[in-house]
Amino acid sequence: MQWYFVAALLTILTSSQGILTTLSQNNGGYKYDYATVPFLAEVFKLAVSSLLLWRESRQSSLTRMTTEWKTVRLFLIPSIIYLIHNNVQFATLTYVDTSTYQIMGNLKIVTTGILFRLFLRRKLSNLQWMAIILLAVGTTTSQVKGCGESSCQSLFSAPIQGYMLGILSACLSALAGVYTEFLMKKNNDSLYWQNVQLYTCGAIFNMARLVIDDFRGSFENGPWWQRLLNGYNITTWMVVLNLGSTGLLVSWLMKYADNIVKVYSTSMAMLLTMVLSIYLFNFKPTLQLFLGIIICMMSLHMYFAPPSMLVDLPSTEKAAPDSLNEVYVERRTDS
Repeated sequence: MQWYFVAALLTILTSSQGILTTLSQNNGGYKYDYATVPFLAEVFKLAVSSLLLWRESRQSSLTRMTTEWKTVRLFLIPSIIYLIHNNVQFATLTYVDTSTYQIMGNLKIVTTGILFRLFLRRKLSNLQWMAIILLAVGTTTSQVKGCGESSCQSLFSAPIQGYMLGILSACLSALAGVYTEFLMKKNNDSLYWQNVQLYTCGAIFNMARLVIDDFRGSFENGPWWQRLLNGYNITTWMVVLNLGSTGLLVSWLMKYADNIVKVYSTSMAMLLTMVLSIYLFNFKPTLQLFLGIIICMMSLHMYFAPPSMLVDLPSTEKAAPDSLNEVYVERRTDS
């Protein structure tokens, strides 16, 4: 399977994620406990990965599975990073509004490139660095609203704590992605075995969150397993399947491609969601949106196109010398 096909599919699924979540709302709220969606998505990913691992191990006896605890325990770290990241997100939103937070979230594009270079020792060309910065500029441009609106004034009116937490959130998000890629490429273990370890940790941490919510609410609504599927309908299950399928595609990209491909997929998905919202939710298109799309498409071309397509290099081939006319000299001998 080619990476660009997986990246395109990830873009489509990610863009539909926000739309499905919006459609699952009822009168602007949720009838279901939204914290149960990530848990069920982790369980779905774990079940699919376990099934594929079982199938792979039956078809081939060469399936590699490292079971040493010193290797298995490393898969706890991404879940811990994401747990810290989620708490930092909530803390950030106490200082800045949603629009400012979304714009600051684009910093993870640049921080991913930096950590990608520092920790994975992957060298990027100058053109690729320029493309990554352009991607961050393009996504930010598409999210900035008109300066006549109050949100434009709030962009630079947040306290310094909000900006510091926003930067920390971007760094944690990038760190989790880069570290997951490191784990996936650390050895030649089966992708499905690595997924089983990763999603087992994810399911445990999400279940722990549900238990903590029970204690915070003094079990007013009963234990979490009794209300797990309360309020679920077809749209809600589509959200769960979408979130789970997206995670499986991301793990594939981490194994066989890299974090930068994932960053481009999710960024393009955000733009695609905004375009689809024009038709689905009467979202008013702005000049900034169209400028952002153009900038992001330029960035995409700059990063993945071969340098020969980006720069008109002078031809290095030397012109073939003109063929020499053969001269025949007839020697005459006097008799």
